[in-house]
Amino acid sequence: MSYTADLTETGFLRLKSILAPYGPIPVSKSTWWAGVKDGRFPKPMKLGARVTVWRVEDIRELIETGAA
Repeated sequence: MSYTADLTETGFLRLKSILAPYGPIPVSKSTWWAGVKDGRFPKPMKLGARVTVWRVEDIRELIETGAA
C-alpha cells in the first residue's frame, strides 16, 4: 500500500496527519520527537508560537527511503 499517493506534492503536515492512526508512520509521539532530536526523522518548521509542521516532501522521502 502506497501512502505517498495519498499525500499532496507540496505543502505542510501537522503531526496528527503524520503519525498513526490517521497518518502513515506507526510510531508514538515520544518516539517521533526522539527521532527528530536524533536526526532519524525530518526537522519541523514553526509557523507560529503553537503551530509546528513538516514539509510534505520530507515526509514522502521518509516513507520511501525509511528512517536513517
